[in-house]
Amino acid sequence: MDGLRYPVVELRQYTLRPGQRETLIDLFDREFVESQEAAGMAVVGQFRDLDDPDRFVWIRGFASMPSRARALASFYGGPVWKAYRAQANATMIDTDNVLLLRPATAWQGFPAPAAERLPADRPVTDPSCILVTIYYRDHPFDPAFADFFDHQARPALIDAGVTPLASLQTEYAENTFPALPVRTGENVFVWLARFPSPAHLGSHLRQLDHSGQWQNHVLPALSAQITGAPQRLRLAPTTRSLLR
Repeated sequence: MDGLRYPVVELRQYTLRPGQRETLIDLFDREFVESQEAAGMAVVGQFRDLDDPDRFVWIRGFASMPSRARALASFYGGPVWKAYRAQANATMIDTDNVLLLRPATAWQGFPAPAAERLPADRPVTDPSCILVTIYYRDHPFDPAFADFFDHQARPALIDAGVTPLASLQTEYAENTFPALPVRTGENVFVWLARFPSPAHLGSHLRQLDHSGQWQNHVLPALSAQITGAPQRLRLAPTTRSLLR
């Protein structure tokens, strides 16, 4: 699951019908993990959005844009999706909120999994939380921004109690599987971090609010390079999420 092996990443946010998230998670964790990976992609993580009970977020990776086309055609044309697509689609309102991404640098992709994937029937005992932070601006993020994030923002974040796991930015290649739309015309930089619990995430955010290095040096420089406020997703991994 490292950034070099999977340099193409999808960050997928699904809007679901009210009350249907647990139905989709049960189906996804049971039927759509190994079947997608057998088709040639990596299911990096799947999550409940802690701030929206009707949002399901998941991440998958690919070796390249051509292999993405082959893997998606294999899965969505294969027997597992055909058997369960009606059940899955019945839970969904919108599945087009998809960012196509790549590691900001060769060393900023996802790390190898810390542990094996849990079985579907294992009860959830881990309250871990993933923070996804999305920056936007009106022109592409360039190596200068990646260098700023790596050498100025990242150390300040670490001082405030969090080490970014991965840093990603927009992949501008043409969508090689147009049957599944992705968001276009946007420029994003995304970083992810892991916390032992939502309470630890809250503590980190409070530390940032009181960090002189972040507030006086990093934040003004960051704000000058992005458009608007960052978007934050607070995510709780499902039982079978590798990223947890």
